[in-house]
Amino acid sequence: MDRLSNTVRPYAWGSTTAIPELLGVAPTGEPQAEMWMGAHPGAPSRVTRPTAAGAARTRAGADGPGTGASADRDVAHHDVAEQSLTEVIAADPERELGPAAVRVFGPRLPFLLKLLAAGAPLSLQVHPDLVQAQQGYADEERRGVPIDAPRRTYKDANHKPELICALTPFDGLCGFRRPAEAADAMAALGVDSLKPYVDLLRARPEDAALREVLTAILTADPAEMADTVDEAAEAAERLGGTHAPYARIAHHYPGDPGVIAAMLLNYVQLQPGEAMYLGSGVPHAYLGGLGVEIMANSDNVLRCGLTPKHVDVPELLRIVRFEATEPGILRPEASPTGEEVYETPVDEFRLSRYVLAAGGTPVDLTTDTPQILLCTAGAPRAGEFTLAPGESVFVPADESVEVAGTGTLFRSTVVV
Repeated sequence: MDRLSNTVRPYAWGSTTAIPELLGVAPTGEPQAEMWMGAHPGAPSRVTRPTAAGAARTRAGADGPGTGASADRDVAHHDVAEQSLTEVIAADPERELGPAAVRVFGPRLPFLLKLLAAGAPLSLQVHPDLVQAQQGYADEERRGVPIDAPRRTYKDANHKPELICALTPFDGLCGFRRPAEAADAMAALGVDSLKPYVDLLRARPEDAALREVLTAILTADPAEMADTVDEAAEAAERLGGTHAPYARIAHHYPGDPGVIAAMLLNYVQLQPGEAMYLGSGVPHAYLGGLGVEIMANSDNVLRCGLTPKHVDVPELLRIVRFEATEPGILRPEASPTGEEVYETPVDEFRLSRYVLAAGGTPVDLTTDTPQILLCTAGAPRAGEFTLAPGESVFVPADESVEVAGTGTLFRSTVVV
């Protein structure tokens, strides 16, 4: 069992204060967007473990002189080294992940856990399903598109379902709303250049209406669309109420067609403890707040707007599911052990929460799958470690671990 040292990613949309406040440290003045916990090669967590020499010394000590506390201190001070969690897992996948997880997902940790702090809207985006990701990745490999090229869409052959659980009030966009509702929102702005979209939304069948309008928005003349966005933003600012989010988005992304595309989507507000699941093909964007996010270990993102990055319109239109949905808000229910599970239809990750009270009975979390435990409040104990907010530990498969004390712990693992 290892305490994790994690990287904070300084993306421009990140909050300058939310993660530092959780960690109890002074803000740097720079955006701090995401803290990554896991074995993603882009920013793997780091652990401190005995070196090969240290392990050999410990084994030798068991049968000869130098055993006991003095030998332990010697190993602790001289025979340990920091390693990435990626390296630790690669060295012995079945020991770290368990045979069942390796059999199902291969020799890698299949999920990535994050603290996400949005101080500004993230890009409007969608993720492929597994088959689409495999096809897209193979196609770009065949065409020789460099993996780090700005025009590259598929960074790997995996899908990227994800779940966000709010730690503070958190708002975002999730899935298409009914075309008639989107038409009413656009019509209320009184912007002439939006009228063709309003007419399409009211006249065409649901899937055709959503497809045709999104296509028209993303392929419109950039200068004309920028004027439309500016007019719509001014009108949204005057109207306020349910239109206020669009004015806020336009403030961060002036002239971006994603501002108009956002009007096609459901606006969602999460309260602390509530969560939102985002499956393949569902357009979405996070607008603001602090949350715990978990996802399949993938980088595949197709952007629809609210970004200066590459937008692959033909591929995007192939991936998006053009159907109106109700934004499902997940509210967990506690089991007899106190575990509150956020149910999702995927196996790559399973997120749950424990709200621990002083004097409570310790809870045994030992399981045959790998786990990352993250503290978000209080000072709970996980095995030998007492955790502060923002601290986390990696628990290998079949490693004995109990949690107790006072505070909130998020538990991430897999389903096999």
